[in-house]
Amino acid sequence: MSSSFDRTRFSRRALMKCAALSAAAPALRAAAPQTVTGLRCEYAVNPLGIDEASPRLSWVVQADAPGWTQSAYQIQVAPKIEQLRTGVAHLWDSGQVRTDQSAHVEYRGKALPARQQCWWMVRVWDQGGKPSAWSEPAWWIMGLPAETDWKGSQWIGHDSTLENTQEKMPNDGVPALPKSKPAPYLRREFAVRGRVRSALLYACGPGYAELQLNGKKIGGESERDPAYTNFDKRVLYVTHDVSALIMPGTNALAAILGTGWYDVHDIATWHFNTAPWRARPVLRLLLALEFEDGRTDFVVSDGAWKSSYGPILRDGIYTGEIYDARREMPGWSAAGFDDSHWQTALSMPGPRGKLVARKCPPVAVTDTFTPMTITEPKPGVFIVDMGRNFSGHTQLRTRAARGTSITMRYAELLNPDGTLNPSNIDIFMAKTQPRQPFQQDTYICKGVGDEVWEQRFSYSGFQYVEVTGFPGKPTGDNFRGRFAHTAMESAGEFSCSNEVLNKIQSATRMSFLSNAQSIPTDCPQREKNGWTGDAQLACETGLMNFRSATFYSKWLDDFADAQRPEGGVPVIVPTGGWGNGEGWPGEVTPPWDAAYPIVAWKLYEYCGDTRILKTHYPNLKKYVDYFAGFEKDGVVPGLGLGDWVPWKAQAPLDFISTAYLYLDVKILSSIAQVIGLHEDAAKYQRLAARIQQGCHSKFYDAQKQTYADGSQTALSMALFFDLAPQELRAPILNKLAADVERQGHLDTGIIGAKCLLRALSEGGRTDLAYRIVAQTEMPGWGYWIKQGATTLWENWKGGSSYNHIMFGDVSNWMIQWLAGISPDPAAPGFQRVLIRPTPVADLTWAKGRHESLHGPIVSEWKKSARNFELTIAIPGNVTATVVLPCGKNDSVTVQPQAARELPATGQNRTFGTGSGRYIFEVTFV
Repeated sequence: MSSSFDRTRFSRRALMKCAALSAAAPALRAAAPQTVTGLRCEYAVNPLGIDEASPRLSWVVQADAPGWTQSAYQIQVAPKIEQLRTGVAHLWDSGQVRTDQSAHVEYRGKALPARQQCWWMVRVWDQGGKPSAWSEPAWWIMGLPAETDWKGSQWIGHDSTLENTQEKMPNDGVPALPKSKPAPYLRREFAVRGRVRSALLYACGPGYAELQLNGKKIGGESERDPAYTNFDKRVLYVTHDVSALIMPGTNALAAILGTGWYDVHDIATWHFNTAPWRARPVLRLLLALEFEDGRTDFVVSDGAWKSSYGPILRDGIYTGEIYDARREMPGWSAAGFDDSHWQTALSMPGPRGKLVARKCPPVAVTDTFTPMTITEPKPGVFIVDMGRNFSGHTQLRTRAARGTSITMRYAELLNPDGTLNPSNIDIFMAKTQPRQPFQQDTYICKGVGDEVWEQRFSYSGFQYVEVTGFPGKPTGDNFRGRFAHTAMESAGEFSCSNEVLNKIQSATRMSFLSNAQSIPTDCPQREKNGWTGDAQLACETGLMNFRSATFYSKWLDDFADAQRPEGGVPVIVPTGGWGNGEGWPGEVTPPWDAAYPIVAWKLYEYCGDTRILKTHYPNLKKYVDYFAGFEKDGVVPGLGLGDWVPWKAQAPLDFISTAYLYLDVKILSSIAQVIGLHEDAAKYQRLAARIQQGCHSKFYDAQKQTYADGSQTALSMALFFDLAPQELRAPILNKLAADVERQGHLDTGIIGAKCLLRALSEGGRTDLAYRIVAQTEMPGWGYWIKQGATTLWENWKGGSSYNHIMFGDVSNWMIQWLAGISPDPAAPGFQRVLIRPTPVADLTWAKGRHESLHGPIVSEWKKSARNFELTIAIPGNVTATVVLPCGKNDSVTVQPQAARELPATGQNRTFGTGSGRYIFEVTFV
């Protein structure tokens, strides 16, 4: 079987072929009631480097007729696009498969070797048996799943001696500033003879690696690639198509290596400088060249490479970069450069982990911001205000004398006198002698013309940049803010008539992206850590607002790698230092550890992903069994962090711990049921019942009709986690609502904040939840907006981090309970959608949108004193349950009439629809 990669997909010839097919397509589509679009493989469009032996395929059906459903599909897969055109599926022809499945269809064809290109297309049949036209072709390319696929490539680098920073941050005394090493530069020239059909580059730099070919950067705006993992267990590689960069004759391949999380030499509380995997940066690389005449050639990382140091004098994930432009080597990554004074690259031990394809998108610069203001609070000290808080760095433009040193320090706050105030974020960094830099970049000018520079291998969380050493007075043209994060596609929108809520939505999305750095982090400045509790609370917002499935799938692999032998998991994932048994040795840490089962289950609910459940079930079972070992008479003693940063008193730890064990056990039972382990499902359902009874006996106060201390957190958890028996839910909800009414605001930490909004809305009190969110007095999201926040804060009062995501479920609540778009747990992956708009208080309109695997789901409504109008759009092959905010005596008209009324849900009228666009008009009696 050929492993040929067909370069024609990028050529003018291929574009002409596709144009010709498109020109012919309208006649075909006019005769068909449906069109197949949106082809994805493993969640991605035309992915490079797939390790899955049986990749999963998904598509979207666009259908004009309401109520369209798929009755069958046919997939064809071939190694060349021309074969598909002629109907020859050399790799797989599924034949007509009678099913409505259009997501996660597993490839069942011939075994796929490394580097195999697979072109595919699909057609479907409607409920009446009428076929669609074939879709436009899409493709995927296999990776290098086996060690032998790397063709003898070696790990290479420039130096192997670590800086002496293996000690932990001292409790007293002042450590010396660690001496850091410059970034290694690597290069190799190679000859190309003949016409190249394709060129695929596979590379791994476990710190970070910027790759260049013939003087041009590979990967566009991507940076800090491939991604952060436990390098002792798993190391990610990336795949690039570099066909367009290959030239006849001599070519040059090059790389710059950063330290990243692989060689953390910054001394901080979290002790990543003591990680067991720590080593100097290395590179492993394979360039596969396929020629028109059928030849294959490989360029690998080996002793033929040369290495040196360059202008990057220091790079640290916390500290920043120092770049001396006087040490630049013009043309170093192009052919013909004189590298005779460079040394032969060292063959070095690589990381111990298995090489695995990076499945999530790269970290990349996705937006560029122009400064709002520049001030000079002290002579020669300039403050650049980017106008918003975000993750990334600053691009510098300057013209200065040779040797001019310009330093940029990043922070979120200013002092009253207008100077930079980094006090809220540098508290976890060691105060070395001399001072260890933190969130600081330094550029030393070469003194030749206009100089434009930005760092490569670190990032900061900031709004303000302190600039010193700048020649003269800078203007806004001298700086640009560069927003860098995991480059996920947007998949969700929310807007409404209340501008405070619109700003909360914007701030939540900004915080989520700022904390998407190949792992979900807590904050992008002082910690940059994968705190598990923060991520589990915000994962539904991530799944609703962004195409984040591969991002979370990658992180679940990190959980599996981090799991301890007894079953426990760290509070920080990945971790090589603090949090891996140091914080709470030998114990679980609810609700933080619950991120493992919760995120896995939410991937199933939002994306219908059963493979993720099957893959992680053994590890999840091991964790839950370990956690359950702490239970006695259905109750768990107080463990971990509890309801972090509460407004007032902390809710009882033993109640929170018990509630999360109950939730984890219920999730495990549900997973077992889904994947067909029915005995396990029954076993854990019995355990859940035992915990529920124990919790009720221990914590329910019959006289007061409350749980635990009667706090908003305890009451809302009892409702949201379904701990409270059905007959007690109404009085407990009344208690909760009365407390919110009495205080006029929420009174929770991060756990209670999510549970409170959900419990109120599920109990029919979205009006009260809305009041909590929209009010602009402390505490609450609206208060932050009133203070000018552009991201979410860590604390209701402020004073710590100003870019945290742990309160971020508010966005998902707005989409689900105001716009009204929710997944239906009974039909996961939005196979059926719940539309439950809630026109509360002063809201006069709201809009929501979610891009599901089946296509876009839209809910828009507007209201007046007498009328309510709802417009929805449901994609093909999806059904909807629509709950209207009206009573049985109110007048309802529906267009088209294909919507059918269902038995009432509570006091509201309910309708069922298939796909299509529907308008519901309500006139209140």
